[in-house]
Amino acid sequence: MRYVVTGGAGFIGSNTVDELVRRGHSVVVLDDMSSGKEENLTEIRSKITIMKGSINDLEIVQKAMLQADYVIHLAARTSVPRSVKDPIETNRVNVDGTLNVLVAARDNKVKRVVLAASSSAYGDTPTLPKAESMQPVPISPYGVTKYVGELYAQTFGRCYALENVSLRYFNIFGPRQDPDSPYSGVLSRFSTAFLESTPPVIFGDGEQTRDFTYVDNAVQANILACEASGATGKTFNIGTGQAISLNNVVKMLQKISGKTLEPKYELPREGDIRDSLADIQLAGEVLNYKPAVGFEQGLERTYAWYQTQHTKKVAT
Repeated sequence: MRYVVTGGAGFIGSNTVDELVRRGHSVVVLDDMSSGKEENLTEIRSKITIMKGSINDLEIVQKAMLQADYVIHLAARTSVPRSVKDPIETNRVNVDGTLNVLVAARDNKVKRVVLAASSSAYGDTPTLPKAESMQPVPISPYGVTKYVGELYAQTFGRCYALENVSLRYFNIFGPRQDPDSPYSGVLSRFSTAFLESTPPVIFGDGEQTRDFTYVDNAVQANILACEASGATGKTFNIGTGQAISLNNVVKMLQKISGKTLEPKYELPREGDIRDSLADIQLAGEVLNYKPAVGFEQGLERTYAWYQTQHTKKVAT
């Protein structure tokens, strides 16, 4: 099968491409390298096609889709704080860019588009766990744009019979998540802080919880969603069904690293939700999704990867 992975040089994208290649599929990566890195694809570079370009350029998106069977659409502006700071740019990429992907998929008669949606669509409603039947109430421009992407995908299904599946990711973490960006995921920042023996920064009191989901689980979901029968037009939560507080994450990293660093607490950030927990029953029933890697095992693997990167950096 021929897959197009937008944002395929990024964190989740490159891990997904690795698995598709391992399974023997043909893969085209479309990435403008604004946050993705070619080095993420070094080991499989000779087995894939990389097209450098933006999803905001319809012409290159159309070229990437030629003869594609499936599209896994991961390219996005992914940060809540960044969207609060610059909602126009977030909308341009996440809404206009997604529309280009859907148009090109329709024009090239792609079998199905799998869209990276987000748990941020639920907003800060107190009900836990979050179930797909709940009314979305996003509290950040990022959350709005990801929800609009779902609506567009479903509308293309109704208007043009384009099969589509939206996956609401819950705090994906793991190797290749960039710790150097001010908008990077909390676990990449925490891991780097421990490696550099600097206090990890927590925005708020640290009792806020997240359903941290190791990247291999998201990769599994991406591929399952491409072919699962009965999935088209639907949205699924992709998490673990387990909530972990940031204070507990710090305690686990103290244990993994052997360092007794205490966190530094700062004011909560605009647009951040208090608690998040996924109900993954529907994904299990329809996609046959079962998280294969638990939080603690994922955190150990992630810390080990950052440790290797840190050693290389120090050596140079």
